[in-house]
Amino acid sequence: MINKIGQIMVYVNDQDAIAKFWTEKLGFIIKAEEDNGQGMRWIEIAPSIDSETSIVLHNKEFVAKMSPGLHLGTPSLMFYSDNLEELRSDLSKKNVVVGEIVNMPSGKVFNFADDEENYFAVMER
Repeated sequence: MINKIGQIMVYVNDQDAIAKFWTEKLGFIIKAEEDNGQGMRWIEIAPSIDSETSIVLHNKEFVAKMSPGLHLGTPSLMFYSDNLEELRSDLSKKNVVVGEIVNMPSGKVFNFADDEENYFAVMER
């Protein structure tokens, strides 16, 4: 049986630029970087070294050639934050595209985009 989420695959055009976005603008760390020497390279990022779930950045073009039928769209990810207003302000100061804070029945939420216009959401918990 499945008991936790391990990795989330995100397919991007420029792995290095997107890894830099997550590490420099959101404070994530690079947990691992692998290259099989045959074109398959991935970068594993996470909020911290002990995070159970991580994001793995894959080269979209390479994966499309390897698995033509694979859906390469961005997954809808919801992150949690203890201080939504501060995070939104910080991201905005770093020139990250951010949406307005919206009050939802489950809490306050805003979205943001990486440098390839992949959108993600953050909820205050």
